[in-house]
Amino acid sequence: MDLRIFTEPQQGATYDTLLTVAKATEDLGFDAFFRSDHYLRMGSSDGLPGPTDAWITLAGLARETKRIRLGTLMTAGTFRLPGVLAIQVAQVDQMSGGRVELGLGAGWFEDEHKAYGIPFPKEKFARLEEQLEIVTGLWGTEVGQTFSHDGKHYQLTDSPALPKPAQAKVPVLIGGHGATRTPRLAAQFADEFNIPFASVEDSERQFGRVRAAAEQAGRKGDDLVYSSALVVCVGKDDAEVARRAAAIGRDVDELKANGLAGSPAEVVDKIGRYEAIGASRVYLQCLDLADLDHLEIISSQVQSQLS
Repeated sequence: MDLRIFTEPQQGATYDTLLTVAKATEDLGFDAFFRSDHYLRMGSSDGLPGPTDAWITLAGLARETKRIRLGTLMTAGTFRLPGVLAIQVAQVDQMSGGRVELGLGAGWFEDEHKAYGIPFPKEKFARLEEQLEIVTGLWGTEVGQTFSHDGKHYQLTDSPALPKPAQAKVPVLIGGHGATRTPRLAAQFADEFNIPFASVEDSERQFGRVRAAAEQAGRKGDDLVYSSALVVCVGKDDAEVARRAAAIGRDVDELKANGLAGSPAEVVDKIGRYEAIGASRVYLQCLDLADLDHLEIISSQVQSQLS
């Protein structure tokens, strides 16, 4: 079971804060550092000092870390043109020595688009499908050959399809709860399917849909990695769990029901339930980025029991 640290910097974090968390992620033996791709805070947070850009952040971290994988859950398809995104991700992959993964989604948070003047198209899913075709097509085009795409939303003519990532294939993550279109896209393009903030039962149902779609597309269901993203709140005793829950404005019972919360033993048991339905990777949504002791207890008392 891979444990990955997943952050939400739009809630309020500087690059230096993210760097500190990323270095702790590496030092404590976690598999990867991932971040969201948002420009506006959610809920009651003040969001200070303001948003950081996902791919600029990852470019910096690529040069200041050595081992951990780096990526997004999920890059918003509304934020960047697919040709530009392919260049950005390829460059960050080169900068990291081949440690980047691309989670790509349609984009959903309309308010952040309004706040920063970003178009919010109605046909987001159709655009996402074309974006996936373009990004993977550009990377997969042999050096010396060109790539063209004549779609409804995007047109590329004789692109040199450069630069190339350092990896022969950058892993692509697709995720979500959609019952039909999402599994179909995952079957066509994804190396990993992620379901965020879902119960064991709902996750099992969605994993089954993706497996079925993969088999219909001529792939084996096990060709994909299956993963979950869940908020985490671990403490050595009830008081510490309650303190950490209060720090992120959440109720302990709610966190235990909908996330990974409680003692290390409780969290290990809950992760085991996700493992039993096919998840081999969990993204731990850490919301209090100042609490590095939280990462330490997860590493020493949760991850150590899963390795």
